[in-house]
Order: sequence, then structure tokens, then C-alpha cells
Amino acid sequence: MNPEHLSLTGRHLLDRRRFLSNTATALGSIALTNLLGLDGLLAAPASAPVIDPAHPFAPRRSHFAPKAKNVVMIFCAGAVSQLETWDYKPELITHDGKPLPGGPAVTFQGPAGNLARPQYEFRPRGQTGKWVSDMIPHLAELTDDIAFIHSLTSITNTHGPAENFLSTGFTFDGFPSIGSWVSYALGSENQDLPAYVAIPDPRGVPQAGSNNWGPGFLPAVFQGTPMSAKDPVRHLAPPANIAKSSDDAARSLLQRMNARHLEEHPGDGRLAARIASYELAARMQLSVPEISDLSTEPAHILKMYGADDESNTNKAGFARNCILARRLIERGVRFVQLFNGAYASGGELNWDGHNKLKEQYDKHAEILDQPAAALIRDLQQRGLLEDTLVVWCTEFGRMPFFQKGAQGRDHNPDGFTCWLTGAGVKAGVSHGETDPLGQKAVKDIHPLYDFNATILHLLGLDHEQLTFEHNGVRRRLTNVHGNVIRDVLT
Repeated sequence: MNPEHLSLTGRHLLDRRRFLSNTATALGSIALTNLLGLDGLLAAPASAPVIDPAHPFAPRRSHFAPKAKNVVMIFCAGAVSQLETWDYKPELITHDGKPLPGGPAVTFQGPAGNLARPQYEFRPRGQTGKWVSDMIPHLAELTDDIAFIHSLTSITNTHGPAENFLSTGFTFDGFPSIGSWVSYALGSENQDLPAYVAIPDPRGVPQAGSNNWGPGFLPAVFQGTPMSAKDPVRHLAPPANIAKSSDDAARSLLQRMNARHLEEHPGDGRLAARIASYELAARMQLSVPEISDLSTEPAHILKMYGADDESNTNKAGFARNCILARRLIERGVRFVQLFNGAYASGGELNWDGHNKLKEQYDKHAEILDQPAAALIRDLQQRGLLEDTLVVWCTEFGRMPFFQKGAQGRDHNPDGFTCWLTGAGVKAGVSHGETDPLGQKAVKDIHPLYDFNATILHLLGLDHEQLTFEHNGVRRRLTNVHGNVIRDVLT
């Protein structure tokens, strides 16, 4: 063969000295890899969970011993102001009504106004003396049990993409939610209920809607099932004109036909998964009405949550959702996402306090505070908090100044607070800081990737190893980022 017809790489391959040199280097690399592997010094290869399509929710082993078996995520939609709740900034009181030196002239929704003091009084709480707002007196009583992370950041200041980023790790649609990743990885302890349940607020669904509990490119069986105390799973009961005996007979016939068809097509995973979904739906016809029937709850429990508050139907509705969340955790549901706040509405239906923050937060806080605190206390009293991680989160925070001509704060993705309590969480700690006015995270800064990595870690999952190959890319919840926030772990 004429060497002139070869590429430069081809001619290099014909070079004997180069070939021998490369061979020696390659053999050395193979030997080094083997030695590192024997000593356990190589990174573990990413691997997908082994899932039986006929039993997609069967319990699966975690990467390492978990501290938590279940999760309740309280998601406050609309971006709760850290400055009115958890992040006390006395400098705002000192500089109230003054312009922020060097501050932005314009923010997300328009011109910036002057600095504004917290709209609620703060006071020290519990043994730790943590300063927390009077806006949330019931939750404030629990601060000794909570690990606060005050230095979280987002990559967007727009509600829909920010909800996506918190729930899925990406601002775009089409990526799996954290609950879907968890049910994909771990399955469930209860085979008669969904592994993952999303409970919308009585006032409506959040801005990003079902993206918050969607499966993205994971198998559809791992999507969250939306249900609430008011609206259990839709289309679950057979029509009134179909007798129970006829329904049972039809279900039995379908089960035999499905089993025979599966025997004829043993390698069809999609068929097995579809059969499993129909069988779960049939079992849910019995389990869901039972678990959503709160009439069996004693009066003192309803009172503790505020579910008997006839003067505030939204509070009572959210309280009943909190009781439903506890009942789901009791029965081994892996991941429960409990929403507080709905879609964009000028702050009337969620925490998006641009114009009338104090007036609107008075209403929203009453709906959130007592029921959410009761849920944590109830889990604790029943011994469930030992195995359950409770997460409180919101998509971003608020600016230290009011918007010009308004009585509210604009969006702030550069420093805000979320918190954890329960299994594996260090109690009574505050991690990270924002600057003295609460605008930007300045110490132990953590993008939301770190927050999600920490949740997975508490479930015994390595966020770098929990992957799914999609369109030739090995995807994960934290993209190519994320570090566990170990300072808040026991």
C-alpha cells in the first residue's frame, strides 16, 4: 500500500517504534488500572437500577445504608421571602427606607425601590436561640429540630423554570422530577399505592404544573400520582351502572388474558410494565378510598392540624392534605410532594409577593404554618420521623428592597433558605450565610444541585451514580454538578 494514500494517523500506525512505544504505555495503563481497582481506589461505574418490568415498584437496594426511607417535601410555590421567615437581618431595620448603595436600578419586574425592614417581628426560639419570624409561630417552635441552609442559589429568577430547576435539576421541560428519580432507584414498600404521590394545594397546581412530578425520559410508571384529600385519584371507581360482580369478573378475565399474552411474549418489557400499571390501578381501587377517607381520624388530630377550621377553607384543605401525607408515609409510600401555593396570580394564590407582601403573606402563612408544623410533630410522635426526611423548599428568595412604588419584593435567586428535618439531619443548625442585607449568599454557597444531592444521599443514593441513559447521554438529577452538604448531616 502506498503510504501517500494514508492519513497522518494511518502513517503513524505503520511506524514500528511508535507502535511499540504506545503498546508499552497501554500495558502500563492496564496494569495501573488493575492495581487501583484491587485497592478500591477507582470510582465506581455508574449503573442503572435493575428493574423487573412486571414489578417496577418492588423495593430495591440503595447504593449505601440510608438514613431515611421516605421523604415528605413541602414545596412552597411562588418564592417565599427568606427575609420574612428564616433569615433574620437586623441591618435591614437599621437601613429601612434607604437606597441600597451600588444596588441594581432595575430588577426582574421593574425599577428597584428602597431597602425595607422585615415585615414581621423576629425573636429567638428554643434552645438554639435561632431568630425566626412571628409570621410562622408554629413552625418557629420546631427550630431546634431543623437544619437551615441559608446560602442556596438558583440559576434563574423566573418561576416556571425555577420550579423545574428545583424539582428536576434543569430549567427546561422534559427532565425527571426528584420523586421520579427516587422511585426509579428505590421502588416502594407498599405495592398497593403509588411509590410517588404529588399533593397539589387546594388553590390549584404550581406554575410548572406536572413538570414538578413528571417522569421526563424515565419510564412513565415512575411519574408522581397527583391526588389530594379533596380530589383522590380520578377515574378510579367503576361507573355506577356496573355491578361489583361484573367488574370483578372482567378484571379476572383481563388478568388471565394478560398472563397468557405475557407467556407468549416473555421479553416484552413494555407489555409487562403496562400490565403492572393496570394491576396497580386495580389494587388502588381498594387502597386509595381507604387512605383518603379522613373520617377515621380522631377529633384531636383534626384540631391539631387545623383541618376542622371552618373559617378558613384553604387552611382546612391544606391541613387535610398534610394528614393525607402522613397516612401515605405510614403505609410506606416512598416520596410525597406536598404543595403549598398555586400558579401565578399576583401573589393572591401563592407566595409571589411583589406588591402587597404583608397583606398576602398574612393569608398564606395562616394556611401553611399550623398544618405543616402539625405534620412534623405527628410524624415525630408516631416514631415515623426516625425514617422520614422532611424537606421544606421554595424555588428562590426575595430582594432586600421593595419594588419602586410597591409594598413587595422582587425575585432573588442569589441567596435564599430551605431546610431539612428528620432522619439523618443534624438538629438545630444553621449552615451558610447571606450578606448583612440578605441579598446574596456569601458563605458556604450552595446551588440547588447540592440540595438535591443531599436529599438523595440521605436516601442512600449517590447522586453521581444514579443515572439513566437518554439520547446517548448518561443523565442524572444533578446534571454534572452537585456536592452533598455534609455539615447538616448527623
